[in-house]
Amino acid sequence: MASHTKNAKDSIFWMLCIMGLFAILSSTMSKSPVLKPFSLSLGTPTDLTGFVAAASTIPGILVSLPAASLSDIYGRKKFLLIAGFVFASAPFLYLLITVWWQLIPVRFYHGFATAIFVPVAEASIAELCPTKRGERISLFSSMTNVGRLIAPILGGYVLLITSDNFRMLYSAVAVAGVTALITALPFVAEKKQPIITQQGNAKEIVKRMFCGWKAVAKSRGVLVVSFVQACQYYAYGAAEFYLAGYLPEIVHLNKFLTGVIITSIIGVAIFAKPYMGRVSDKIGRRIPIVLGCIVSALPLLAIPFVTDFWILLLLVVVYGFGFTTVTASTPALMSELVPKELIGTSMGFLGTIMDVGQTLGPIISGLILATNLQYYGVFPSLTFVLLFSCIIFVLSGVAKSTFK
Repeated sequence: MASHTKNAKDSIFWMLCIMGLFAILSSTMSKSPVLKPFSLSLGTPTDLTGFVAAASTIPGILVSLPAASLSDIYGRKKFLLIAGFVFASAPFLYLLITVWWQLIPVRFYHGFATAIFVPVAEASIAELCPTKRGERISLFSSMTNVGRLIAPILGGYVLLITSDNFRMLYSAVAVAGVTALITALPFVAEKKQPIITQQGNAKEIVKRMFCGWKAVAKSRGVLVVSFVQACQYYAYGAAEFYLAGYLPEIVHLNKFLTGVIITSIIGVAIFAKPYMGRVSDKIGRRIPIVLGCIVSALPLLAIPFVTDFWILLLLVVVYGFGFTTVTASTPALMSELVPKELIGTSMGFLGTIMDVGQTLGPIISGLILATNLQYYGVFPSLTFVLLFSCIIFVLSGVAKSTFK
């Protein structure tokens, strides 16, 4: 019986991983490398292209927490299916676009898919694998990163062989999205009961959801871990964005070498994250998070003083390893700081704060770039943010605390 249960849990886990790969492949290919040229072909004003790109990130801030919280009440499968439906249906809407402003609501709708899927899937994995949360959540993340890494290459190839036929590209996006939905369909047959069996009426559901938010937000551990995660993605969002300008403009690297350096961050995460998650399962979350914060901080300090390609690549790889080490432990630690009935809420809270951090990173760094310090201010400022988050985490003693 135990062996049968283990096999069933493994099947669900790998189903989530495969769904994640195709889902993130689909959503990423819808924007990279096609979104900007597609929007410009529709006559989008240059100064408004940023709004088109940002439209899909807003649902991550608005929806991740409510969706994950409701999955605590109604069960995970319903929300995995909703996310799968959005992944499958959104690509077809791009085929109907005729004027540039229509891209904004379509991108906004598409953003709901990832906003719902990721925290709910991570909550599911945390419940399925209570003794291997770090490893399994990290392996799931690596699978989504494979989709994220393949998407620009595959999308670029489709545009190349079709002479920039955007309809063909979004048809390919639709194939990946529909595949994600098909992978989610077995959840329809899942008989598992909702986490909270007595659901009550709508008023009671809303009250219970807000009580969960209040309980999670009052936990010092949850707040500190979310702050560390937000700082990591603040630095990641800024580093990824401004490396794309610094490397060709200042170092004079070509587009290919610039792409190699930037994608090496995801490459490191794909291979190292499951291993570092396993390490954190064995030795605890505290040491990997502290060391990861330090390792991710120091290379960023050196970047603006280096112009050699190989040294820059090494610095970014080391940064990526530190970033991976921290983010392999934070979701697992978060799930351990709350009671079982609030795991989804905690993952949604973590995802929301993470999105805020990743959104603020490029914005605040852009203000620093506009000063006389330029890149000499941007990258060292990221080092400061990461080391500050490390100090806060160490002083808090969070990994030793329990939910209160």
